[in-house]
Amino acid sequence: MAIDINSLSARELETLISKAKKRKTTLAKRKPVAQVRRKLTQQAKAEGYSIEELFGTGTGTAATAAPARGTRGVAKKARKLGKVPPKYRNPANPEETWTGRGRQPRWLAALTAEGRKVEDFLIEKE
Repeated sequence: MAIDINSLSARELETLISKAKKRKTTLAKRKPVAQVRRKLTQQAKAEGYSIEELFGTGTGTAATAAPARGTRGVAKKARKLGKVPPKYRNPANPEETWTGRGRQPRWLAALTAEGRKVEDFLIEKE
């Protein structure tokens, strides 16, 4: 967060300084993150749980992973979708298929750019 202090009035600067001092005091009272993590892990273990059981798993444990930038500390869970059969097939290469989810494959985008319709490539059910 970049604040242009040259453009602030005296009153705005006082307010900013006051808020900064309050934030500094709050941060100074907090225990180090590593210490809190250790304590939580020990308490979970004492109760017969692991951190993964309590908070889920991901690229790291939810308790140790830093939130992604711009998420404001809120962890987002990816929605798991089940596997679905393909709906579209490339007539030139039958091994190339698409379920209709996500981005269109290049082969289908190229064919639709030529003026063909996506429906032309539907896999007919037997």
